[in-house]
Formats: sequence, C-alpha cells, structure tokens
Amino acid sequence: MPRRRSGQLTGEDRALWDNVARRIRPLPGKRPLPQPEPEPPPTPPQIAPPPTTPIAPFRIGSRANGAAIPAPDPGAEIRMDRKAHTRLKGGKLSPEARIDLHGMTLAEAHPALIRFVLRAQSEGRRLVLVITGKGAGPDGDGPIPERRGVLKRQVPHWLHQPPLAAAVLQVAQAHRRHGGEGALYIYLRRPR
Repeated sequence: MPRRRSGQLTGEDRALWDNVARRIRPLPGKRPLPQPEPEPPPTPPQIAPPPTTPIAPFRIGSRANGAAIPAPDPGAEIRMDRKAHTRLKGGKLSPEARIDLHGMTLAEAHPALIRFVLRAQSEGRRLVLVITGKGAGPDGDGPIPERRGVLKRQVPHWLHQPPLAAAVLQVAQAHRRHGGEGALYIYLRRPR
C-alpha cells in the first residue's frame, strides 16, 4: 500500500467520505460545516522518452568498448586514520590473518571470503590480507577471449557489497612484501 501524507485522501477515500457527509445531520443547535469544493484531479506529469543513442557496429572477434564494469578503486577514499594508512601502504603494518583464494572458483571463493572477514572482525582483528593472485597470462586470442584474474577483479566488488561492506573500513593493494598486485589489505571496522 503506498504511503500518503496525513490529511490527504485518495480519490476513492474522498468519494466515500463525501457519501457519508451527505447523509449526516448536524446535532440540534449546531450549524452544518460548509462543504469544500472538490479539488480537480491532478494531471499526470509528462514523461519524456529516454534519448536513444545509436549502437556502433560490432564485428565478431573484436573487443567491446567499455563492456567491463570497472572495479572499485581500492585507494580512492581514505576512511581510516591517515597515519595508519601511510604505514599500511608502506608495508610497515603486518596482517593479523590471511586467506589465499587463488586457485578457487568464484563459487568457492565468495563464501570463504565472507566467512574469513566476518570471523576476523568478530575476533577483533583489524588488518587482514586476502591473496587473490594476479591472474596467469594474457587474455585469450580466440573469438571469445577468456579473461584471466577473475578473483582479482571480483573480490573488490564483494568487499563493497553486503554483508562485507558493513565490516570493511578500507581496502588497499598490498605492499610488495605481502603479495603486491595479487593481494589486498582489508582494514576492518571494530566489532560492535
């Protein structure tokens, strides 16, 4: 049922009320209240059709432009203490726990990551390391190229979606000594 502001009646409610109001008689010694004029029904807003953009021709075997959704930038916004973030990026903070996801399928890695992050947060850990791997070799050369490094691209998305988004404070690429491009630091919020 749609919410409405108090004091406003829908058309159906207004018709019912008018029907009831016509049948009542005022108490002895009281004057009847003046009847307000019915409001005209509101005109529906005109919705403009969305603009159409022409679709560029596509040949089989060519790469699509902008088809991939970019991963969230792990270092875009600093939400943790700046001094701790500087130490983190310099590899001076040691992770309190780690999980190695590379070699797992997406179906295996996602639940494992959720369990690991939520357990680490409940244990009061602040910095954990997630090893995704870099992805082996270039994309395929065939008509349908196989993308490599699926976990490397997918894990940042998972970390910014429920239930992990509530536990994660900051995500940053790991320092070279902790895995570099193939790993992520995850700085966790304090448990509530």
